[in-house]
Amino acid sequence: MQKIVPFLWFNDKAEEAMNLYGSIFKDFEVVDIVRNGKHGMGPEGSVFSVTFKLFGQQYIGLNGGPMFTFSSAISFFVNCDTQEEVDEYWEKLSEGGEKIQCGWLKDKFGLSWQIVPTALGRLMHSGDPEKSARVAKAMMKMVKLDIAVLQKAFDGVE
Repeated sequence: MQKIVPFLWFNDKAEEAMNLYGSIFKDFEVVDIVRNGKHGMGPEGSVFSVTFKLFGQQYIGLNGGPMFTFSSAISFFVNCDTQEEVDEYWEKLSEGGEKIQCGWLKDKFGLSWQIVPTALGRLMHSGDPEKSARVAKAMMKMVKLDIAVLQKAFDGVE
């Protein structure tokens, strides 16, 4: 059993969110769907909670009502090896949501994601403060992160 499990409070879209994330990420597994009974929190037969895994990480989604909403203070950081992966996750997760800045977006449920190429960490932590500063400056101008532009900034190419 996983010791720490992210628990996501949705108004009434936990199953829809789980299915969206499952359609986007290749390593996906539905663990459990709990439905309301006769005396449940919602209509009988409606989804109360979902449990699923993405890349082996377990998540629980609850249809808890409108009392709580997501905040940008919590986000999911997605490491991407290629620009194609950045582009795919960016477009699919931001559909119906909001594209923000520096690789951040909110999906249509209001959950925040950071879609980040692994190259960014390598470029930012090269040991050369001048190069790192150029990369950071280039990143701050972006909405979706672009590996080629970050590499050009690192190399000092305008």
